[in-house]
Amino acid sequence: MEWRIARVQYRPEGDLLERLRRVTLLKRPDVYVYRDAAISLEEIPCEDLYPAQRYVLVQELQKVRHLQWELERFGFDLFRLNGYLKIWLDGEEDAIDLLPPVVEESVERNGRVVNLINDGMHRLYLAYLEWVVPQVIVVRGVPEDLPYYAYPIPEKWKGVQMVKDLPPGYIKKWHRIRDHHSLYRNFNSAFDNVGAPRGYFTAS
Repeated sequence: MEWRIARVQYRPEGDLLERLRRVTLLKRPDVYVYRDAAISLEEIPCEDLYPAQRYVLVQELQKVRHLQWELERFGFDLFRLNGYLKIWLDGEEDAIDLLPPVVEESVERNGRVVNLINDGMHRLYLAYLEWVVPQVIVVRGVPEDLPYYAYPIPEKWKGVQMVKDLPPGYIKKWHRIRDHHSLYRNFNSAFDNVGAPRGYFTAS
């Protein structure tokens, strides 16, 4: 049986941007990685975005597409939230915070500046498939010593595989440092149940 959304509550752009400044590192909750950054909501063509993740899972794409259709019942566009949403599913008490995808401006070792996808890979791949120019959170001016933990894929979307399962030993991302976990951003330090669609939603 497919899950259904019971209720949606909109939170405006100002609330979104203010909360993003409270996001900490997962292993260092005293470090507010976006506190002094420039943060904005922008529409950026998919071809100008660089994935770091080398795959998308078919079942996750199906969940995201179902989420897209469910939000349409409430008058919301998955690709243009203009803020963020609190979502309650039928039979669940806890709300899920749905943010726009997060993109960080990243300066690579050759001096190239790229729009690197931090969060929302499956939604952005869906936008890519559906020829949508998505609205994303853009973060500029992240501290140089706290870059996103993986490198962008040089081939962009052509370097991303759509798969049902990941084989043993599959390289998901090419990490920047040995202790890449030390660079993880913890969005749940400022929001509720971010990323919960994978845990809450059943396959459609």
